[in-house]
Formats: sequence, structure tokens, C-alpha cells
Amino acid sequence: MAKVRCEPFRDLITLQDRMNRLFDERFGRLRAGDGPMDTGVWSPAVDIYETDHDIVVKAELPEMKEKDIDIRLENDTLTLKGERKLEKETREENYHRVERAYGAFSRSFTLPTSVDQDRITAEYRDGVLKITLPKKAETKSKQIKVNIT
Repeated sequence: MAKVRCEPFRDLITLQDRMNRLFDERFGRLRAGDGPMDTGVWSPAVDIYETDHDIVVKAELPEMKEKDIDIRLENDTLTLKGERKLEKETREENYHRVERAYGAFSRSFTLPTSVDQDRITAEYRDGVLKITLPKKAETKSKQIKVNIT
């Protein structure tokens, strides 16, 4: 009698793959539009980190021009807006595949009260937008030395 190796998760993984394909086939076209060159909704990837003196927001905005990026600060909310357009140098029928997202985007972030809104700076280089949000002097953490007597 031959031993049969039991793999209880194999059927589950196969089912998940089939469900993913079913949803991609049915709803995938709705996300990207009706045609192969239509623009869809996209959102740039963002990293947010904190240093001792700043909060830094980095957004990936490849192949965008500085003039196509709008940064606004309103009511303690930082908003990034823009639009990445598909260059029409190549005719649509010459494309084999279009996987990158194009179209308008908007991302908003609520700022903590510790940000000094008057000193915010932004720079754009190599497709990465870097926004530096300096902290107010009074909100920076200080270490207090404890004297033992």
C-alpha cells in the first residue's frame, strides 16, 4: 500500500487562487477602465517617519513634473494632489501591456499639533517628493537627568 502525503492547505490555496482569478476577471476591468489605455484611480506609495526634529513624508511620484504636483495645508491637514498622464508619443495599438497607473490622485494626512506649519518644506528629486514637517521647539522631547542623592 502506497503512502499518500496529506497536504491540508493545498486545496485551500487552490481555492484562493481560483477566487482571485474570478474576481480579477470580473472586477479587474472596472478598476482600470473599459479599455487597455484608460486611466484609473491610483494612489502614490508613501513613507512617513519621524526623527528627533522632523516628521518626514516621502511619496513616490515617478515621471511627474514639479508643476503637476499640488501640496496644500489646510486645517491641520496636508493634502497631496496631482495627475500622472500617459504620454501619447506611442500609439495605443503599439502597447503590449500597460500596468502602471495613470490619472489623478489625492492623498491627505492629518498633522499632529507638534508640527510647526510655518516651516514646512518640500523637495522633489528622482521621482520622490520629500516633505519635511519640522516639530515645534516646545514639543520636542527632552531627557531629564535624575540626580540620586
